[in-house]
Amino acid sequence: MKHKGLFLLFIGLVLSDQLSKQIFMSSFELGQSMVLNQYLSWTYLHNTGAAFSILSDGGAIQKLFLLGVSTLVSLWIVWWTQRTPDIYRQKLLGQFFLLSGAVGNLIDRALHGFVIDFIDLHVNSFYWPVFNLADSFIFIGVALIIFERKSSTK
Repeated sequence: MKHKGLFLLFIGLVLSDQLSKQIFMSSFELGQSMVLNQYLSWTYLHNTGAAFSILSDGGAIQKLFLLGVSTLVSLWIVWWTQRTPDIYRQKLLGQFFLLSGAVGNLIDRALHGFVIDFIDLHVNSFYWPVFNLADSFIFIGVALIIFERKSSTK
């Protein structure tokens, strides 16, 4: 199997994402928030839409659409990783972080019809939209891929 170590990382990241979401589903009421410090709270929410709750007003068709898009994107990332040469280690790492986040949220959509969010960052009156570990993995993956592209053009 190509990229065996990265597939093990993928499994670990997806499991950590799913475990963290299960903890919040079993420990918090929907909408419940717990302030940890002036910058971070745990706030348990359901996101029926895409990033930043885009398309969250739709019904069953919208849920099926987002599930289909999530599935296609995840499959495309797997295809992309298999076509990426081993010399691009950072890019591959980024792709696997991206895949881990995509699959973590895909599992939520398939099982629940929504994505479980709980990380609530804020500074004074500015609140970032509540997110989860899978969203963080997507961000990290994109950053690693972008950085690799810039460094490979030197």
